Order: sequence, then structure tokens, then C-alpha cells
Amino acid sequence: MAVPKKKMSRSRTRRRKANWKVSAPSTQACPQCGGAKIPHRVCPECGTYQGREVLTET
Repeated sequence: MAVPKKKMSRSRTRRRKANWKVSAPSTQACPQCGGAKIPHRVCPECGTYQGREVLTET
């Protein structure tokens, strides 16, 4: 079993963890309404996916 010989300092640990960033999701234009949407998801503006209406407004 691998066990570290020395304690890792806080600065060394935090420097390594500083690179774990969340990137913003990519967006593309909806072909129906032109609004921004995430690829392979239903458009939040018009409720269509692949040319057909999936969400109906209530």
C-alpha cells in the first residue's frame, strides 16, 4: 500500500487543488428561435428538440 513519507504542506496541496475549475458549458444557437441552448438538450426558449416541439407551455 502506498503511504506518503512526509506530510504535504498546505500550500502544496492548495496549489494542486487550484487547477480544479469548472468550465462554462458550450452553447449553440437554436435552429427554431435562435436562442442560446446547450447541445443535445431541449431549447429552454421555445421547447423544441430536433425540429419537433417537446415542451408545451402551460
